[in-house]
Amino acid sequence: MQTHLSRRAALALGAAALAAPAAAQQGFPNRPIRLFIPWAPGGTTDVELRALCQAASQKSGQTVIPENTPGAGGILGAQKLLSERPEGYAIAQMPVSVLRYPVMAQRPPFDPLTDFTYIVHLTGYLFGVVVRAEAPWQTLGEFLDHAKTNPGKVNYGTPGVGTSLHITMERIAAQKGLDWTHVPFRGVSENMQALLGGQIDAVADSSGWSQLVLDGKLRLLCTWGERRATRFPNVPTLREAGIDIVSASPYGLAGPKNMDPGVVRALHDLFKAALEDPAHLAVLERLDMPVMYKNTADYTAFVRQQYEEDKAMIQKLGLRL
Repeated sequence: MQTHLSRRAALALGAAALAAPAAAQQGFPNRPIRLFIPWAPGGTTDVELRALCQAASQKSGQTVIPENTPGAGGILGAQKLLSERPEGYAIAQMPVSVLRYPVMAQRPPFDPLTDFTYIVHLTGYLFGVVVRAEAPWQTLGEFLDHAKTNPGKVNYGTPGVGTSLHITMERIAAQKGLDWTHVPFRGVSENMQALLGGQIDAVADSSGWSQLVLDGKLRLLCTWGERRATRFPNVPTLREAGIDIVSASPYGLAGPKNMDPGVVRALHDLFKAALEDPAHLAVLERLDMPVMYKNTADYTAFVRQQYEEDKAMIQKLGLRL
C-alpha cells in the first residue's frame, strides 16, 4: 500500500510539474525587471507604479525597476516595448491613450491589438477639473458658461493629446457647444505650475492635484467617477453636474508581443500579488484609485472592446494629431 501511494504521489508531482508555468520551472525572474512608466516623475501614475514595483520586488526577490518615459500622451512606454525581447524583463504601463493614438495618427506607430502582450489589469484614476482658488468660478456650470460666452479664450491643460483627460474635455465641449483650447503638458507637475502661474485657466488631470485642493490653493469643480470621491464628498461628479460621462481611464501592464505563456502567467501572478499588497493598497486609497483587477484573458478582451469603442468616439469627434 505504501509503495502504491508513493507511485501515485510521484505521478501527481510529475503532472503538476508539467502543468506549472514554464517560467516557474526556469526560475523566472532571475534578473531585474524594467517597468516603463510613460509619465513624468511625481505624478499619480508614477507614485502608484513605484509602490507597485516595490511590492513586486519584495515578493519576487528581484528588483522591479521603474523607468520614466514621459511625453507623447503616454505612448512612449508602449513604443519602447517594440524593440524589447519578449522575455518578461521589460514591461510597461498601458494607458488607454495607447489604444487611441494610432487612430488619430496619420502614420500609426504600432497596432495596439497585435504588437503587445497584455498581462494584468490594475486600477483606474480619479479625474477632475481644477481651477485656481481665486478664480471666479465656484461650480463647473459657471466655468462652462464662461467658456460658452468667451469662445476661443479659455484654455485647459492635460497630460497630453489623446489621453482620457483630453478626450473627455472635448466630449464636454461637443455636448455644450464650446470652443476652447487644449494645452498638452508632460505630466501633472507641469500642469500645476502652468495653472498656478496663470498660464492656463483650468486643468483636467488625475488626483495629483489633491493636496493643492486640500491646501486651499486650487478649487475642485468636479470629479469624473461613478460616485463622489471619498476625500472630496462635497464635490459633484460630472453626471451630477449635468454631463452624462464617467471616466476613470483604467490601465494595466503589458509586454512585447509573442511572450511565452508561462512567463505571462508568472508576471500576472507576481503583479496581482503586488496589487493586493497592503502597502500598495494604502497608496491607492490615498490617491482615490480603485482596484480594477482583470486577469490576462479578461484584460485582453477588454482592450479589444475598448479599442473599438474609442475608435468610434474619436472618429465621431473628428480628432486628429
